[in-house]
Amino acid sequence: MKIMREEQIPEFVERVAATGCDITAVAGGYIVGDSDLSDGDYEIAAPKLEAIMQDLGSRDHLLQEIVDYLVSTGRVYPPRVVH
Repeated sequence: MKIMREEQIPEFVERVAATGCDITAVAGGYIVGDSDLSDGDYEIAAPKLEAIMQDLGSRDHLLQEIVDYLVSTGRVYPPRVVH
């Protein structure tokens, strides 16, 4: 079983976003946003998402690091307000 490494997090986020899914940190975790897609777009994105998961492997152990990366790149809900 493959296990994703921390240095692969930017690649993971970039590849998921490239499928049209809005990957976002929310409430201490993250969502991929595939449910926001139309049925047709989901049919296109689903195999791409599966390929990403197969290529990079398990990532559960990197939950906090993924969340931190998403927040650092502005992919967070609710959006951070800059004063």
